[in-house]
Amino acid sequence: MKISVKELIIPLALAVIAFLGLSTILYFFIHILNLFPIQARIIPQLRLADVLVGLTIYLKTSIDFAIFIGNLMRKNIGWKKRVAIEFGTAAGNALGTLFILAIWYFLKEAPLLLVAMIIIASLVLLRMAEESLEEFLHKRNFLAFHNSISFLNQQVKLINKITKPLLGRISPNLSLTGIKEMSFFSLLFFSFTIPFILGLDDFAGYVPLFSVVNVFGFAVGVFLGHMLLNLGLFIMPKKTTKLVENSIVLLIGGVAFVGIATWGFVEAIKILLGFF
Repeated sequence: MKISVKELIIPLALAVIAFLGLSTILYFFIHILNLFPIQARIIPQLRLADVLVGLTIYLKTSIDFAIFIGNLMRKNIGWKKRVAIEFGTAAGNALGTLFILAIWYFLKEAPLLLVAMIIIASLVLLRMAEESLEEFLHKRNFLAFHNSISFLNQQVKLINKITKPLLGRISPNLSLTGIKEMSFFSLLFFSFTIPFILGLDDFAGYVPLFSVVNVFGFAVGVFLGHMLLNLGLFIMPKKTTKLVENSIVLLIGGVAFVGIATWGFVEAIKILLGFF
């Protein structure tokens, strides 16, 4: 029983504490941002719909993270290392989120820079869409959709091929293999850096949604999604990884990424037309 408490209950409790603590930091961070003379301020209001949107979108962008953390946990066993993974990944994800949030907040006053960020974010979404659609096609399930999805994927792949030199510098790919066993502090730092980069990548892709959802509630949903994914990985690592790789999730996620990216391009055009 003692081993069970250390290896299961303590990491799970700390995951919840990390979520509450980081959500509190987010609340005060938004208040600090609102001190600046920006016309459109962020209202720190929690609405269930915004939280659910953030939660859903995060879980659909977390395939790479789930695979990576699953591999990391298999190589680094023990409750102390689980704690390092939990705090490191939670802090990295949160800091990446706050960083993108701050950039978006200040660029709202500079329309052309905001347009550039939205376009880059939409291109990031198309890259993630290609990954999801490719995985779906490789699984050979739901064959009735394959021709349509294959055609969509070819168009997305063409755009990504053209923009690869730009995105290759902005959101580099991370290897999910070659993970080794590490000490507590090395694991803590490593667990921080990976989701920080992935958090920058994924949250940048959410920017087109910020015109219709409350950013505070959305970000809390992202933090909540991260916590639930970590809880799932701690309790059922194999089943959780399989869930996020499910064909239906890949299909819905890939199509959703294309839709949100298209929406982002339309929003960018609207801003440009209003500017000129």
